[in-house]
Parts: sequence; C-alpha cells; structure tokens
Amino acid sequence: MQQKSIAIYGRAFNSSVVPYVEQLFSYLKEKDITIYIYSDFYDFLKEQLDCPDTFLRYYNHRDLPQDILFLLSLGGDGTMLSAVSQVRDSGIPIAGINFGRLGFLASIHKTKIIQALDDIFAGHYTLQARDLLEVSSDQQRIFGDANFALNDITVFRHDTSSMITINVTLNGELLNAYWADGIIIATPTGSTAYSLSCGGPIIMPGSGNFVITPVAPHNLNVRPIVISADSELELEIESRTDKYILSCDSQNETLDTTTKLRIKRAPFRVHLIRLASDSFFGTLREKLLWGLDVRNY
Repeated sequence: MQQKSIAIYGRAFNSSVVPYVEQLFSYLKEKDITIYIYSDFYDFLKEQLDCPDTFLRYYNHRDLPQDILFLLSLGGDGTMLSAVSQVRDSGIPIAGINFGRLGFLASIHKTKIIQALDDIFAGHYTLQARDLLEVSSDQQRIFGDANFALNDITVFRHDTSSMITINVTLNGELLNAYWADGIIIATPTGSTAYSLSCGGPIIMPGSGNFVITPVAPHNLNVRPIVISADSELELEIESRTDKYILSCDSQNETLDTTTKLRIKRAPFRVHLIRLASDSFFGTLREKLLWGLDVRNY
C-alpha cells in the first residue's frame, strides 16, 4: 500500500495556537502520513515547538511532488492566498485550517482539525474550482512568474495628495475613465474582501464573473460593475506623481504611469477542498452576521 503524503504551508502565528499545531502533528504521525513542509515555516516552527525530524522540507513550488494528496495551509485567509503560489497550476488541492479571524477561505476551525482530516482522508469532500486573475504588461515583467491573484488585482494612488485617473478598456472598448483613489478587479473569491468593503457586490463562486469596483470615486454615480470572466481589460493610469501602486493579492509593486496593464482570467484554476459542512451561504450568514438583529435578543 502506497504511503499517503501531504504538504504543509504556513507563516508566523501567535503562540496561542501552538497546542493545535501539536495536535495536528500527533494526528499525522499516528496516521503515518509523509509530510513535506515549507522550509521557512519549518524554521519558524522549530522555535515554537518540538518538530518531528521526519519532515521533508521543500523550498518552492518546484520541489512539491505531484502525487501529494493536498496542501494544508495553517493560518488565516492571507495564508491561504499565499498558499496559491505554492501549488500554482499543479492541480494540487488546498485545505485551510483557520488560525486567523474571518476564515472565508481557511474554512477548517482549529478546534475541529481531527474531524476535518478524518473526512478528507476518507474522501468525504468536494473540490471547488476557483478562477484567478492574471496581470501583465508589454513594458515590463510584473511579479515575475507569480503574476496571478485569487482575490483581486488593485491599482492605487502612490501617495495621499491627489486622486489618479484609471482609463479602463474592456475588450477593446472604452469602459470608463475612473477618477478615484484606485480601482479593484476582483474574482468571485475576492468579492467578499476589499471589493466588498468598497461597496462591491458579493459574487457566488463559479458564476463566471469578475467585478470592477472603484475606490472612493470622485463621481458618486460611478458604481461597481460585474463583467464576464472572459473579458480582457487594459488599464492606463494618469497621476501627478507619475507613479502608482499595483497589488496582486499580497504582492505590491510601485510602477511608472508609462506601464500599461493587461488583466484577464489566468490560464489555470486552483482547487479548494470543501467539506460537507461547508456552505457558501452558510459562511456568509456566519461571517457577515446575516439574519442577526439586536432587536431579537
């Protein structure tokens, strides 16, 4: 019988969750699971707890074997976003244990690790494909080979002195010249993140759409717009400082306004592990407190 193997990825966390990590490692050792752990995360863990010396370390996405069952992300939603750069287009699914606060993506609660992993190893889960965005430019290479985002791609003013103008072309036709602090292009996954806080709509995963949400637009009649995921956007930015900030999930670069952007759906999807207890609308009710009213208490 072939031994099962998984990968573990994470970032620095509060010492209060150490007991849950120890519980996880004890469980995996009992199940005789081969562990590939991200090298930087392993170095952090060694300072927090007694790490098993049987762990196999990996340094980047090229080191991950293709036959691992899944990658386990330890942290919050930000860690899950960063974990996407570990699996990329390999098809390796991701499961997330939530050590953070909100937990839209990292859906496994830290008190239910054993139950969740039992279900996963028993095959009691579904894979949910999520679209990503890709950003590129003819003027320069942006973000190297990690120019994709699961949540959103954002253009933002470089300083706090004045707004910028973002000229957006959709499939070759001028959509709008946004005079604002910035603009967000979000996937359905990212529609519950920064875009939502700026007034954007919630989009159900798998709906085949993206949303363009302006950040503090000068014209109050400019509103978010939902577009087809098959669309291709071109952005040209004007700024008094001749610079702007481009973010791609957790990555940021400062660019000259001479750098024009092309944004479209990435050529691959990532697959998130979803247990039977996971529900998109259930998560909305829980995380956004839908249906709760102080008048009922």
